[in-house]
Amino acid sequence: MEEVIIVNDSKFADLKRMFKDGGSERIHVLADFDRTLTKTFYKSEKAGSIISYLRKEKGKYLTEDYSDRAHALFDKYHPIEIDGSISQDEKNKKMYEWWKKHKELLIECGLDKQTIKRCVIEMIEEDALVFRKGVDKFFRLLENQDIPLVIITASLGDLVKGFMEQKNELKKNVHVIGNTFKFDKNGKTIGIEKIVHVFNKNEFSTEGLEVHDELLERKNVILLGDSLGDLGMVEGFEYENLIKIGFLNENVEENLEEYKKAYDVLILNDGDFEFVNDLIKEIFGD
Repeated sequence: MEEVIIVNDSKFADLKRMFKDGGSERIHVLADFDRTLTKTFYKSEKAGSIISYLRKEKGKYLTEDYSDRAHALFDKYHPIEIDGSISQDEKNKKMYEWWKKHKELLIECGLDKQTIKRCVIEMIEEDALVFRKGVDKFFRLLENQDIPLVIITASLGDLVKGFMEQKNELKKNVHVIGNTFKFDKNGKTIGIEKIVHVFNKNEFSTEGLEVHDELLERKNVILLGDSLGDLGMVEGFEYENLIKIGFLNENVEENLEEYKKAYDVLILNDGDFEFVNDLIKEIFGD
């Protein structure tokens, strides 16, 4: 099986032509973070999500009981997330409930700005989470063309921002929307702000971002995700043309047909960003 599948060649050719005709000033990119920009498998095992590093060693970053309590929430709610017999409305309610409880748990167990910073630095030092091959080039291509990249993550926005910052990739064209907290003047968490989960990304507009007004004029959108829920990132936005690129990282045969209905292009088996970068260069003429 090919590692890259273009679902409809003629449709994709038409989309590329319309993106080229519109020029770089009409484009912006929406991307998920975990297992879209980052690898799913690394060092011969499945890589954790960025938030999973907080649980890696009991008591290292948060209280001794945090890991067990967080895993208990996972065991309760993850089966609901992947159960095809449960309605989407019910899933949305349960995923919101899961994240609300988890964020309250994080506050109770001592999460603060200093812990987030230390976690990110040590994660990078231990090489525990890495971008896909070619993602660094992807960032440069967008930066050089001043193309906004909006990352919408169901993880902790502060962790993602910290990771991007430590990697020197939080450039002026990069904007992150994710789960956030309220902090006091000492950096302690004192409350919950946004709750983002895999199924409600459509509820988070870019209105709070400095780049919001600019995005309204950039109606040609490239969307990058690894789940069907990531398609919600563009819902509610009045785009003109949309290229949807999906990373189908595992269980390919079982999920292929459903993903082909949802995405224009599929990159299989935890593949790299070569196709994405070639597409961007073709559109921009670089």
